[in-house]
Amino acid sequence: MRKSINNLFKFSFVLLLLAGCNLFSPEKITKIDEEDQVLSIPSGFDFSTYQDVTINISDNATYAKYDVYAYSDELYDAGTETYENEFGETVTETIYKSDVLEKLIFSGVPSNGVLKQTINLPNFYNKVYIRRNKHLSFSSSIEDIIDQEVNYTFSESGANERSLAGQTVTDYLYSVNGEGQLFQIDPLTGELTDLSNMPMGSFTCAIDQENKMLYSIGRSKPYPLMKYSIVEDSWEIVANLGIGGPRLGYNPNDGLLYFSNNGAKLYTFDPSTGERVSVKDILGLHNTTGGDLDFAEDGTLFLCTFSGLYRLDLNDDGDYQSTRISADNLPFTPTSMTFDSNQELWLAEASANADLIVMDTETGGWEYKYGSRANNNTAFGRKINDLTTFRVYSDNVDETDSDGDGILDQDDAFPDDAEAAFESFTPSKYGKGTIAFEDLWPSTGDYDFNDAVLSYQAIAVLNADNLAVRLDFVCNIKANGAGYTNGIGFEIEGLDPSQIESVSGPVLTHSFINVSSNGTEAGQDNAVIILADDVDNILNETTISIRFVDPISTSDLGVAPFNPFIIVNKQREKEIHLPYRHITSLGDQSVAFTGDNKDTDGNFISENGFPWAISIIHDFKVPKEKVDITSAYNFFSSWAESGGSNNVDWYKDNPGNRNDDLLE
Repeated sequence: MRKSINNLFKFSFVLLLLAGCNLFSPEKITKIDEEDQVLSIPSGFDFSTYQDVTINISDNATYAKYDVYAYSDELYDAGTETYENEFGETVTETIYKSDVLEKLIFSGVPSNGVLKQTINLPNFYNKVYIRRNKHLSFSSSIEDIIDQEVNYTFSESGANERSLAGQTVTDYLYSVNGEGQLFQIDPLTGELTDLSNMPMGSFTCAIDQENKMLYSIGRSKPYPLMKYSIVEDSWEIVANLGIGGPRLGYNPNDGLLYFSNNGAKLYTFDPSTGERVSVKDILGLHNTTGGDLDFAEDGTLFLCTFSGLYRLDLNDDGDYQSTRISADNLPFTPTSMTFDSNQELWLAEASANADLIVMDTETGGWEYKYGSRANNNTAFGRKINDLTTFRVYSDNVDETDSDGDGILDQDDAFPDDAEAAFESFTPSKYGKGTIAFEDLWPSTGDYDFNDAVLSYQAIAVLNADNLAVRLDFVCNIKANGAGYTNGIGFEIEGLDPSQIESVSGPVLTHSFINVSSNGTEAGQDNAVIILADDVDNILNETTISIRFVDPISTSDLGVAPFNPFIIVNKQREKEIHLPYRHITSLGDQSVAFTGDNKDTDGNFISENGFPWAISIIHDFKVPKEKVDITSAYNFFSSWAESGGSNNVDWYKDNPGNRNDDLLE
């Protein structure tokens, strides 16, 4: 069976101004134009925009932390930027960025070799990005979602270790580019792992190995000196230098940053303050643009520009005299350089699909190691604007575990709480989900979906065994276009109320909600959490915290937003749910109502095929009052008519998706 719905909704509303009436009573729909074009909706289509996905990770290592991200190779338009490129040219271009590292879903350490979580992802995702961190040695994998599951087994592909003066050291090449990506390359395999999004794109990076800090200078004004903590995975702006360029190195002998712009000057900066310490001339460069600089283990300073590799030596006047080492005419333009623990010199060249090159500092001989020109299937598909080396020493692992839960402080989201260690997010660490309701059920609504619009982020707090001990539901009402006083809450189906220890944070100001001593709604077979008995009570961000009696797996708990609903006009039995979702024990679908019953089968889809509620794992932009969703979103109809197969990201801010003038 297929249902027909109107494509355009033309409603006339009459506000009844009778003596003693509520001036904010709901609008009355008087007419629907039946001659409009109709859409065919597949029977059983529930308007769902997301999927539950179970992640299964197997790893028998003693200890390794995992971060799991929603993955898409789609880039978004981050606006335009004017900057001086490595050729010394001033350019203005559109910046396209990846948001993968903004889509962290959960973190954890395998327990008994297994890490398993159930998460909620938008339907347009078909992959996840899995990043493994073993004591700051990173690796990663992109895995397909197959039948709502991801199965990943880690296997050691060959240890990237070298013996160095009685120590075991692992080298990693840390890299940045103008698109604002910080990533790591394994010099033994060429494997690339994304680490962080930078505050600003950059042509420079340098590492203070002792303090595990990476420094970088933004590529455009005001040229901020940026500091990245490798341990804490966090950025800080030290100061605005007011000068930019492509060459940066850290000197462990004096603790200063050495910087050279697209010219023949070498500056030193205090990395703690950004204060300029000195400036010296560089003599004898054949080309002053592009390149990088770095210190060899013996303290020798090397610099490369587009004319090749140079050694720099201080002369009697206190300036740097350059001596060219490489051949006169290299077939590539080097943009970066770094020494590894074997004192091999690595360079990258300037192109949209960079190559990595190893060069001998005595002869200037070189070879392509990785990248498209290396002909070994290791193309990076991105720019490498600078390189620096980070060394991981086997005998220098910080094993501090303040709360004794078995999770190292550097990996523990709650280092002083033995009952909590990790977090799992819906939709993601930096994202919000939206649930939008029409409140005239079972009568026809106007389908602007702004009668009650809940913005939320659900954070499941996990213990060291990756079990949930608490759920923090951070929410607020972002739109309330209703005249009714509506309550809002959700049911955690399959969870008995007795499994909840306490609920804190709900805002209840009326007398029609009864709660048990643990904060759940009384009289319910399943655990029901009422966020507010009046949506106006949570116009500002509110956190509802749910503690469990015993830790529970996310597969047993289920995933947010669970079974959300509104309670219409303080009539506790009158609930409105998502399509095909069940009412709670206190709901009654036979409740008396005013108007025509458009939901005679009780599935919360009207005879026209429209729902009274829609849930989107995204920050949904709400249509303006009286603007139906098919007018505000150009592909909503196509998506619905296909049963969710076409235009699965119809609600995103992609070109052509939205009519912004019709959105709040």
